[in-house]
Amino acid sequence: MSPRGVAIPDVRERLFSAAERVLDRADPVALTSRAVTDEADCAKGLLHAHFSGGLDEFVAELVLDRFARTARLAGELSARAGRATVADNLTGVALALLTSTSPKVAGLALARPGAADLVRRALESGAPGFAAVQDSVTGYLDAERQLGRLTEGADTASLALALVGTVHHLLMTSWAGSPDPRDQVERLIVLLCGAVTPP
Repeated sequence: MSPRGVAIPDVRERLFSAAERVLDRADPVALTSRAVTDEADCAKGLLHAHFSGGLDEFVAELVLDRFARTARLAGELSARAGRATVADNLTGVALALLTSTSPKVAGLALARPGAADLVRRALESGAPGFAAVQDSVTGYLDAERQLGRLTEGADTASLALALVGTVHHLLMTSWAGSPDPRDQVERLIVLLCGAVTPP
């Protein structure tokens, strides 16, 4: 355990990662302040010292942090316009989104009304979430359309909605024993690109 009074670098990420490990092993009800700090091997009061709103605030911040990480990842997609294939680029970002956080983390906020309310208010105030991801995918597809790699009339906003909405659905429903979501995503991308890629 970290010695008392010794600063711990990047406390938030240490606690967030510990929470994800707890969730990987157990049901969301197992996620308690004590379980997180035990997993992080730090003082019991550390979580409450950094998240004065308690476990609800911690869960909300964890979800928002993972959403922001996902949005940053999607924001890099536009730089790939004109490189590889459209299908390869979309597959890369979609699979990265699927693995950016655990379904248990995303579902955890829904199971805790206080955390869900904090997440909703943060998203309404402009915190990056799936809407930001969708905007990034739309921007990427617009760039590919300008390069002539998508048909001129391609509805890029609807294509982005179909892809991001599907990934979000699969992320929220991909539990142990369910079909591998990667195969479903890859098949959807083939279908979408086949409809808008010039021959």
